[in-house]
Amino acid sequence: MAWARWGSHPWLVLLCAYAWGHPKSLDQREDVRNCSISPPYLPVTAVNTTAQLTALRQQMYIHNLSAYIVPDTDAHMSEYIGEYDQRRAWITGFTGSAGVAVLTMGKASLWTDSRYWTQAERQMDCNWELHKEVGTTPIVTWLLTEIPVGARVGVDPFLFSINSWESYAKALQVSDRELLSIPVNLVDLVWGSERPPVPSEPIYALQEAFTGSTWQEKVAGIRSQMQKHLEAPTAVLLSALDETAWLFNLRGSDIPYNPFFYSYTLLTDSSIRLFANKSRFSSETLQYLNSGCTGPLCVQVEDYSQVSGSVQAYASGDVKIWIGTSYTSYGLYELIPKEKLIEDTYSPVMVTKAVKNSKEQTLLRASHVRDAVAVIRYLVWLEKNVPQGTVDEFSGAEQLEKFRGEEEFFSGSSFETISASGLNAALAHYSPTKELHRKLSSDEIYLLDSGGQYWDGTTDVTRTVHWGTPSAFQKEAYTRVLIGNIDLSRLVFPAATSGRMVEAFARKALWDVGLNYGHGTGHGIGNFLCVHEWPVGFQSSNIAMAKGMFTSIEPGYYLDGEFGIRLEDVALVVEAKTKYPGTYLTFEVVSLVPYDRNLIDVSLLSSEQLQYLNRYYQIIREKVGPELQRRQLQEEFSWLQRHTEPLTARAAPTTSLAPLVTVSALAILGWNV
Repeated sequence: MAWARWGSHPWLVLLCAYAWGHPKSLDQREDVRNCSISPPYLPVTAVNTTAQLTALRQQMYIHNLSAYIVPDTDAHMSEYIGEYDQRRAWITGFTGSAGVAVLTMGKASLWTDSRYWTQAERQMDCNWELHKEVGTTPIVTWLLTEIPVGARVGVDPFLFSINSWESYAKALQVSDRELLSIPVNLVDLVWGSERPPVPSEPIYALQEAFTGSTWQEKVAGIRSQMQKHLEAPTAVLLSALDETAWLFNLRGSDIPYNPFFYSYTLLTDSSIRLFANKSRFSSETLQYLNSGCTGPLCVQVEDYSQVSGSVQAYASGDVKIWIGTSYTSYGLYELIPKEKLIEDTYSPVMVTKAVKNSKEQTLLRASHVRDAVAVIRYLVWLEKNVPQGTVDEFSGAEQLEKFRGEEEFFSGSSFETISASGLNAALAHYSPTKELHRKLSSDEIYLLDSGGQYWDGTTDVTRTVHWGTPSAFQKEAYTRVLIGNIDLSRLVFPAATSGRMVEAFARKALWDVGLNYGHGTGHGIGNFLCVHEWPVGFQSSNIAMAKGMFTSIEPGYYLDGEFGIRLEDVALVVEAKTKYPGTYLTFEVVSLVPYDRNLIDVSLLSSEQLQYLNRYYQIIREKVGPELQRRQLQEEFSWLQRHTEPLTARAAPTTSLAPLVTVSALAILGWNV
């Protein structure tokens, strides 16, 4: 799946629906608001926010605030957030996954990026202004024109990262305004009984068969890192939801597409404190956390709401608390005296879980075999049904979900399926809805980006197909995307190289002819955890590649209004075999779905690339073929055999990879990945 941030994107459907017709200016359209006329025009999709704005401004008055900022995250800086935390959506009516709302006593404004402009114009009423910029600077600039010198700007510190808080605070302070921490969320106060309930589904322990290590072994490993640390931390504070889930081998269902539960952990050298709703733990799960334990290996389950008081009390002693600043909220950060903090970008748990042990690697590989069966079944189903005109983007996505649901250990999708036909495929984050979608056609490209959550692993795979006669340009673009995928997948590079340094290999074949793509090239992936698992990937903020990490590799190309192409595989970082001694790494692809032969221009492939592709097809036959036969899926097995037949060269040009240093230099030039 292309770069984060991910979530539901119904705005894309609406944007595409608009694109199919004749372009009109916003004030001529009936699907968006028009606040420039009297009375204003509002579409049926707009939400009346007058009551909630009035109530929120009353709370601002009580707290002596001139402005209040409502961000789009939760207290754990999660990529996906649950309904319980959709504060910005409730106060604005805008449900897109990215955007910041700011209220003053006289105005209400939303800042979001170009992906969501149309959606915002459809969903917001005329109480709201839409600002088409993102980042701290434009918000602060607006605030300085709207509130007087000496004014106070309130925020919930638990919804701000440390960096975000410091950016706002510094910018406001130099202009003699104050950013004020308001621990009680004002939106929650006025949301009241309308707010969705706190999740109450059970929190459960994974079976030992699906874990790489026991939670006791993981705790011992983190404590060992604490003991070896030069600054001698006495505790590690975990805020990201996947950190606690991984550490204790526990799972829940509080967050869409992610098997997490609201929680914090304070792991000290002499105690283990897990902050969560204790009523959600069965007696068996509580016993799992405490059976046969003594002292420092006993888990104390404390109420989720007690984390602030407990951290503050602990920080009053002679202690050193180790945190990862990327996922720790300012609300917790401000409770700990600075001299008692040890700060790293990522916590030791986040870094440790990024490297999978041999059992975790085996589990993830197995999940990809079963996932390949489901995707291949779907591709066979499409070949039979698309020519009949009976499949649309939404019904197709539902059918794929059905096939995945029949696979062993399946526990839901890992993100909202991107099922995109024709011009919709040019939108990297498009997802259809039941109401708005396009029919799949044999005459158009179809892009499918999807994944599953299984007890043994998380999957994410993208394939692009064409059932008819693609244009020469479509074939060239597809093949160059494929070359980028192949060249990065077979790359050999020194150990401890950052993904940023090698990312350009995925782009070079496109760059050679003046093409490119605007999203990231890959992200980490977890064992029944995040589909976008930080800190692995090819961005500048990712850590160096290491043996045992899993990452996606997903170059693409998108022609606005016509088609889009993306080819995504999940790959394991493994040790490379080199002619001379040294520690070098390469990738082993674990996604096992054939590419579309109909879109490959073999003449563009070098002999090395062709050899790699045929070897990959042979691996698919060896790993997926027996599973199809075991399940007596003979039609799918025959399809697999046809689609993995060795490809032969046709006047293949002599091309080779550019030297690592050359392409790395291009990567350093500032490509936003």
